[in-house]
Amino acid sequence: MTRQSGTVVLMCGLPGAGKTTYAMGLVRRGYARLSIDEVVWERLGRCDAGLVLPRAEFDRLKDGIRREQLVELVELMRAGRDVVVDYTFRSRTARDTYKALVESHGCRWELVHLKTDRATLERRLALRNQQAGANSSFVTAELFDHYFGSFEEPRGEGERVVLPQPPP
Repeated sequence: MTRQSGTVVLMCGLPGAGKTTYAMGLVRRGYARLSIDEVVWERLGRCDAGLVLPRAEFDRLKDGIRREQLVELVELMRAGRDVVVDYTFRSRTARDTYKALVESHGCRWELVHLKTDRATLERRLALRNQQAGANSSFVTAELFDHYFGSFEEPRGEGERVVLPQPPP
């Protein structure tokens, strides 16, 4: 069997940066999309301050979904599909792990960093937290502070930086 080479786009950015909006543009161009948030939504419904599961159990659920989607990613790469992985990728270690996996399957990766200032992120999240849907996961101020404080901004990793678009 001849392996076909696809492209895997790794979205990188804090909640509210516009990763899903960007990823959906790629979907319209034929990319398959992997999103932990969508699967969590399907399995649990809206996840907000009134979580159905304790935080540790919720994190285990997300880790399980990530493992499932790694298998799916490999299947998509073997089929020669272009894929967008719509995750936060907040650590260099996670990004490097995915890049190595993509390369090991003869595919090409692109790291897209949606870089947005804190005030813009907070404004966007305030609006998004009022919406329902798989792509509107509720992010508390405490969780945002955790993400913001632990985010390892990509530098020199082959990333392409996308700055926020002004509102229409």
